[in-house]
Order: sequence, then structure tokens, then C-alpha cells
Amino acid sequence: MQHKPQSLLDWLLHLESLHPKTVALGLERVVEVKQRLHLEPAFPAIVVGGTNGKGSVCAMLEAIFHAAGYRVGCYTSPHLLHYNERVRIAKQPVSDTELCASFEKIEKARKKLVYDIEVCSPSPTLPRRERGQPHEIPLTYFEFGTLAAMQCFISHDVEVAILEVGLGGRLDAVNVFDSDCAVVTSIDIDHTEYLGDTREKIAIEKAGIFRAGKPAIFGDTDMPQAIAAQAQQIGARLRCLGQEFSFKAGELQWDFHGKDRRSSLPFPALRGAYQLNNASTVLAALEELNELLPVSMAAIRRGLTEVELPGRFQVLPGKPVVILDVAHNPHAARSLAKTLSSMPASPRTYAVFAMLKDKNMAGVVQELQWQVDTWLVAGIAVPRGATGEELAQVLKQEVDDAEVLTFATVTEALHHASKVAGENDRIVAFGSFYTVAEAMRAKSVWQ
Repeated sequence: MQHKPQSLLDWLLHLESLHPKTVALGLERVVEVKQRLHLEPAFPAIVVGGTNGKGSVCAMLEAIFHAAGYRVGCYTSPHLLHYNERVRIAKQPVSDTELCASFEKIEKARKKLVYDIEVCSPSPTLPRRERGQPHEIPLTYFEFGTLAAMQCFISHDVEVAILEVGLGGRLDAVNVFDSDCAVVTSIDIDHTEYLGDTREKIAIEKAGIFRAGKPAIFGDTDMPQAIAAQAQQIGARLRCLGQEFSFKAGELQWDFHGKDRRSSLPFPALRGAYQLNNASTVLAALEELNELLPVSMAAIRRGLTEVELPGRFQVLPGKPVVILDVAHNPHAARSLAKTLSSMPASPRTYAVFAMLKDKNMAGVVQELQWQVDTWLVAGIAVPRGATGEELAQVLKQEVDDAEVLTFATVTEALHHASKVAGENDRIVAFGSFYTVAEAMRAKSVWQ
């Protein structure tokens, strides 16, 4: 690095250049830098993994603990508009200045001159080290960010940290920190190039966040055998939705059945077909942490009604109805389709659809085909982004007589939708975090 980064943007560009791979699973490098920084949190931590629902569970936990008066640190990814969204303390994003200071400390630590070390590296995955020579450790963008988030939490002396797994679990950077409660929200097929091509293989990776003697919560009724096997093997206290806890939805309220029964609860402010699964998972985790982090029913009610999470079935004000959803795999698309079907009927539904080409585009289309009248497909301007033409080809293969219009960008597709949709129609923009982020940035253009 010839010039020290000054702004947060400078730092983020620098982080992107440090490692040849965007994803490099493995804990050795992160562990070594963590030890150099002496990052040993003294507060309880909750680690949240799973295929879908992680963000919702983290947001609900954050809102409830905040309502209970705790100083909460929350680390999530990816962000939509600003990197600071990933690192929050007391529900507020950490400042650019503080993030830059954390990144600078990590940069110094990973390039630190190490004395009194063995000539041979202790791990075959780390470079050979000579005595007294600098040992520069390459970190990925996400690994850098994970260490920075924990550094911020420690410096602010938070009372509880909520850490969202980036990818998988067992080899994810978040897993270098032990949790007092591990949550796996759901298991479905995604990231097969890293995690495996079956639910059981993926479950093994996700369950890697479990800890011996600590609670492990699984937030879906369809539990892979590997989840139970891992919990039993290491002695984690497993609780599964539909077995050790459950819920019952009424017309205006819902009940939770766990160690205790919680009746007449308000529906979460987050909309979507799976949000009661997520809310029940949160309450099961809170039960397990009650002695360590007691929370009143008043705080639970307030947290559920005040929770916010942009891009998860986010309904924008005005007509026609515009819905933003980051659904980017078949499991999430199934939830989106179910929620759309539960809404009052609209004359037409326009789908503004853009995805990454390494995702299961056909699977997403199959789940949502019965909810969409007109597909407005667009490209995403990132290396992994599918073009509008590629998405149009998928639609022609999967949906008979699909009405498809192709656009270069999400902004152009939304602008067209806003011109042709009637006030009683609905526009649904989905397929990726990039899709929703562009829709948010371009709101003034197409509304």
C-alpha cells in the first residue's frame, strides 16, 4: 500500500484488494490476527447462521435487547446502501471515523513484525515464516470487517453482541468467536460451490457454530439429521421449532409455546410468510439466555413492533404498491410468493427481476411464476451479475408464454413499471441485495 487510506471508501477499496478471493473459507488467518489484536470479548454473544432468515432474527434480537435497556452490538451483512449498516451499536451505525480507526489497527496487526516464533508455520495453509521477519496475513473483505466489528463492540463495552454468519458457519470468520447461544434459522440449497449440494452437507457446515454445553436453536420444522447429529456429538443443547418450541397464529395476535407459554403477542413489524418462524426462534433463544440476559415481556412486545429491516418485504408508501425484497434463492422466493398470495388481489403484478448468475435463477422463477403477470428483467453491474438477456432466456425456458421485457438496469425497469402500472397494480423488485439497493438509490427517478 503506497498511500495510507484516509476515508472509509479508501479503506473499503483497499480491503477488496488484499486477498485474491472474495470468499476464502478457513479460520487460521483470522484466528492469528484476532490473537494479535487481543480481541477477547467479555460480553455474551449470539451467533446467527442459516440459509434464509438470518437478518430478520438478528434484527428482532437487536430490537428486543435494545427495548430491554441493553447496550447492543449487532454485526450483519451484506449492506444495502452504506457499509456502516453492517456494524451497529445501540441500533445506530458506527461512524466512518471509528471504522477507519479499527481498520487501521487490523492492518497494523496483520502486517506486524513477529519475534520469537518458529521458523516453520504452525499451519500448512499459512506462509512459511522466518524469525524476526514481517509476517503479513492476507484477510478477505469480510474477515477484515468481522474483526473490525468486534473491535468496535469491545471498545464500546457492549452488553451483548449479535453476530450474523456471512457464509456457512464452520469456517466463517464469525466462528472465531465463541457464542453463548447459536441459532440456525433454516437450511436450503445455496452457495453449493462452498457448502455442498445437499441439505445434509450444508447443515454440517451451518451447525459448525454450535458450542458444547451451550444452547443451539433451529428455526424450521424441517430439520436435517446433521443438525441433531452435530448437537449430540459436541453436547450442545438443541431446541427445534415444532419440537421443543412452537407457535400458533391467530387473526390479530399469536402465541408462543416454549418452556413457558407467551400469549397474545403482537405480530412482528417485519412482513413475510416466515416471520413467525423467525420470531419464535428469537423467543426460544431468549428463553435459553434468560438467566444471563433477562428480558421482560414488555420489551419483547416493544421489540417485535418496532423492529426494522429494509429490503425484507418492504412496502413503500404510495400507489401502485411497490415491494422490495432481497429474495435470491428458491427458499426465499417461496416465502415471497406465499406472502404475495396472502395479499389482496391486484389486477397485475410487475416483477422487476435481477439476480447474480451464480444463483439458482430457474429455481427462483419456478417459485414465483404464478404470482407475476409481467417480468421486467434487468442486468446487475457487478462481475457476478446476470444480464437481462440471460434472465429472459431462463424465463422463456421455465414459464410458458411469459411476458418478458428486458432492460439494461434495475432503474430503467422500475421507471418503465411506474409508467405502465395502474394505481391498483403492484410492482415487486427482487432477486438480490444489489437489486434492492439500486431500487432504493433510484427511487427519485422512477417514483
